[in-house]
Amino acid sequence: MNKKITLLLCLAAVLHAGSSRGDEITQEDRDAKFQATYVFQSKRPFTAPYSGANSLRVNQERSYSFTTTAALGIRPWSGGEFYFNPEISSGVPLSGLTGLGGFSNGEIARTAGPNPVLYRARMFVRQTWGMGGTREAVESDVNQLAGFAESRRLVLTAGNLSVIDIFDDNAYSHDPRTQFFNWSIMTHGAYDYAADSRGYSTGVALEYFHDDWAIRFGRFAQPREPNQLPLEYSLSRHYGDQMEIERSHKLSGEPGKIRLLAYRNKARMSRYDDALNPAFQTGVAPSLANVRFGDQTKVGVGLNVEQALADDLGLFMRTMWSDGKTETYAFTEIDRSLSGGVVMQGRRWGRAADAVGLAASRNGLSASHRNYLARGGLGFFIGDGRLNYKPESILETYYSFAVNKNNLVSVDYQRIANPAYNADRGTVNIISLRLHTEF
Repeated sequence: MNKKITLLLCLAAVLHAGSSRGDEITQEDRDAKFQATYVFQSKRPFTAPYSGANSLRVNQERSYSFTTTAALGIRPWSGGEFYFNPEISSGVPLSGLTGLGGFSNGEIARTAGPNPVLYRARMFVRQTWGMGGTREAVESDVNQLAGFAESRRLVLTAGNLSVIDIFDDNAYSHDPRTQFFNWSIMTHGAYDYAADSRGYSTGVALEYFHDDWAIRFGRFAQPREPNQLPLEYSLSRHYGDQMEIERSHKLSGEPGKIRLLAYRNKARMSRYDDALNPAFQTGVAPSLANVRFGDQTKVGVGLNVEQALADDLGLFMRTMWSDGKTETYAFTEIDRSLSGGVVMQGRRWGRAADAVGLAASRNGLSASHRNYLARGGLGFFIGDGRLNYKPESILETYYSFAVNKNNLVSVDYQRIANPAYNADRGTVNIISLRLHTEF
């Protein structure tokens, strides 16, 4: 693996050397960027009268994740872009990645144990067709070559990437490598978006931008089995569809965006009620594995708002409802989610590149899902053997200290009440340290 990594570094150096730089934005024909993120978490002991097979462990635990990614991009023709992201990850999750609806580390899903693994995270092509309007500057960023775009344009993206690279964006909470850590704050907690166990998929998305409006559609591959790595590539049989409408605006002169998102999944999923029916008759605990008979659908709709209040202060809010009739298939066990928070840059205390954030989320389950768990059923991530249901509530705050323009050190605290929706367990306190570098 060391030879592969050396070759990737050499390729990236060549690409980086050929990119356009300067004080003003000019068109880049190729570029390379890198990131590395290390997250350490410590969970304090808590009390619980009972635990099940998928419970969060009551003892003190430590966890870590490490990811490093190269984002390599070229512009092979006019309007076309091609990106390749090799990624290396390793890590050990809290409680074997069980016992929570809103997991405490958005990076941990990409890891597969303590031994570093090299894999392809993204490899996709993007084609843009200009359709008029004003000319807008596009800054150089990860998987985004600097240049210019028309405010009215059509954009086609196809290949291997993450659904949330395109959908459910938010300026204040979207990237666990630099912003909030928790799964139910970094995106809609109830958004069971198509992805393999690392959070990536293969598919196609089409976006149309018309000045302050945007509308986007996407279809992406589902995993062959719930929360597993291999994908089902037949997009006419099993898939995750999403549609999002976005509106940009200004409120008291400050920019903001509103996004309305709907999704529909089709996959070979189990229904909670199908698992409950034989359990009532036999008295044994229900099992989703015994009723995975055929194709089912799952739908959800959500609202995403971001609003700047000043140059250095902004807020966000997300809420989503999913039907919750079928098992969680690709994300986490949340059927109803509400989150919101504020982020302030450090300019007011002389640290303009620093940031402090405060957010909260409230996660819930459908009636069928909670009845399944109450009778001793196990989901992929949660299952205490019984359930005294209460919504899971999470409070998170972080401070990000900019060592320089390339390096950030963040400290984070999360307080999780009713972990896995069980009022008999918790409260859970988690302290985190994050080291992030990018160039």
